[in-house]
Amino acid sequence: MDLNAYDYYLPESNLALSPATPRDLSKLFIYNTAEDSISFDRFYNLDKYLPTNSFLVLNNTKVLPARATLKKESGGKIVLLFLVNEIERIDEVKVMADRRLEVGNKVFFESGESLEVISQDENLFVLKYGFGKDSLFSLLQKYGAMPIPPYLKKSPLKKDELMEKYQTIFAKEDGSSAAPTASLHFTKRVFDKLDKKGIDRYFVTLHVGLGTFAPLTDENMRTKRLHEEYYEVNGETILAIQRQKSAEKKLVAVGTTVVRTLESAFKNFITRKSLPDLKEAGSLSKVKNFCPPPLISKTDLFILPPYDFKLVDIMLTNFHLPKSSLMMLVEAFLQYKGAKRKLVELYKEAIKNNFRFYSFGDAMVIV
Repeated sequence: MDLNAYDYYLPESNLALSPATPRDLSKLFIYNTAEDSISFDRFYNLDKYLPTNSFLVLNNTKVLPARATLKKESGGKIVLLFLVNEIERIDEVKVMADRRLEVGNKVFFESGESLEVISQDENLFVLKYGFGKDSLFSLLQKYGAMPIPPYLKKSPLKKDELMEKYQTIFAKEDGSSAAPTASLHFTKRVFDKLDKKGIDRYFVTLHVGLGTFAPLTDENMRTKRLHEEYYEVNGETILAIQRQKSAEKKLVAVGTTVVRTLESAFKNFITRKSLPDLKEAGSLSKVKNFCPPPLISKTDLFILPPYDFKLVDIMLTNFHLPKSSLMMLVEAFLQYKGAKRKLVELYKEAIKNNFRFYSFGDAMVIV
């Protein structure tokens, strides 16, 4: 795999440091793979480009303000980034620190609650605390700041503005270290127009980790695996997706996190004996009163070309960092759709037409 095939130059003027206002005023890049055609519009007209026989799946994860300044026992300050998407126990959490810590050190929130360093692995520390995960999340809500990616350090937005702007309007489930950025464009106006067209929507949860921004490693390329991320699909959504796909409706995945969730979950859909095969349209009639338990798991799925997509028919996504796993995922989808153009070609066209890139940037829909 040649990473240079996913490289491109982005002028500074195309880097979005703040979102469009309102959100749905962002630009929309439409690439029709069947016609090999490109067109431009605004996101509030998304409904015009989705077929009537389609439905949306979105990620309802909620970003926690996971970067917080705590006090050390010496009285000095330390900035910790809490990896909230990786919490597995109610009394331990992984963090990254901006300065040295030792096993046995304690750090304190402003209100006095303490955490103790119990282990270290290079720049990652495990802290033990005795006040429960819910209380930890409450403390972060009170004292934390949004863990925005490094390229947004120059954003003119203030802390309270970032708390609002770097969050989807339908965020519900606490646990992300980063926003599912393709969903940041949605507004009530957009949903109302989709409702009017009869396009249903459903939600899954994938808690986004900082691995999203991490450069690819030799190990990633060798093992064809990425960082793990927690996801959940409830029983009602499982059945709804099955019903819609059985009716030959097109699944619109909103963002790479949804793609990763659905493609990971599909393997579980068809291997769980309690759940009918998604490919068997008639199976639903046999399980009218059946609702499966939620599917709760982790995924380390690395989607790169070539890849046979099992559920996703249309993808909505932002413009991603060069040489990233997210670019590879989108390139794999283009190839799956039989596109005549490479992703880098589309990016260069977007740059030429003043599209804005990355988390607060514009959107692309691939149909």
